[in-house]
Amino acid sequence: MSIVNCQLPRWVKSILTDKLLLGQYYAVDSPVHRLDARSKIIASLLFMTTVLIAASRPAYLFLGGIFLIAVLMSRVPLRTLWRGLKAILFLAILTMVLHFFLTPGDYIWQWGTALHISREGIMTGLTLAFRFILLVCFASLLTLTTTPIDLTEGMDRLLTPLKRLGVPTNEFTMMMSIALRFIPTILEELERIMAAQRARGADFASGGLIKRAKAMVPLLVPLFVAAFRRSDELAQAMEAKCYQVGKNRSRWRVSQWRARDSFCLGLFLAVMATTIIWRLII
Repeated sequence: MSIVNCQLPRWVKSILTDKLLLGQYYAVDSPVHRLDARSKIIASLLFMTTVLIAASRPAYLFLGGIFLIAVLMSRVPLRTLWRGLKAILFLAILTMVLHFFLTPGDYIWQWGTALHISREGIMTGLTLAFRFILLVCFASLLTLTTTPIDLTEGMDRLLTPLKRLGVPTNEFTMMMSIALRFIPTILEELERIMAAQRARGADFASGGLIKRAKAMVPLLVPLFVAAFRRSDELAQAMEAKCYQVGKNRSRWRVSQWRARDSFCLGLFLAVMATTIIWRLII
């Protein structure tokens, strides 16, 4: 059952579909989709680190251009990223406004001794908001261009050296894979619970925001019970199939590191080096 077609209130649908990109995959053939998951994970980490290193407006414009090029090459519509951005837009605006009023410096507006806006506050607020948005959008681009299976496989292969230190990497990646797969299952369970309670007279759509939030509270207990029941059924199914912790698992399709992955990694290393040199010079 598709969560888009279920009979959820419009405001709940907006959160679960339009504003939640976690675990969603945009299926299309593109150069970014064809990259190995390991190269995309490493490239994402390099880009995010570079965003944190950058300290000037030209550097941020440069990184924003790199991000737009990556989006165009991935063939993911900008409106898809914009829908996912709505979920964190409030946090970005709140961070920006707080820095407007709380950062001391050359005041351009002041009301009494409590409220004031400084030039430094405006620059700091805009920089942090742009940095936050860029980080979230690039992380969303990673999940939109990589299937959950490939993502967990890439994480597992990247963490393989930690096995020598006794780190249970297989269990970690298995938990991440199960968590991503359970997202649509839990959403379907939520729709069934809401339909049952609506048949008993519950109202989830009328009233203000606080009233509608309170109406969702009775859904939590049956939702958690259903989630625990499904996890117990999954554990029994895995035991019936002789799943053993710590044992190597075979894979039906194993991704291969190709020249394009090396080129992608080298490109993002060059972007990081350019940003570091830019910061040292400026």
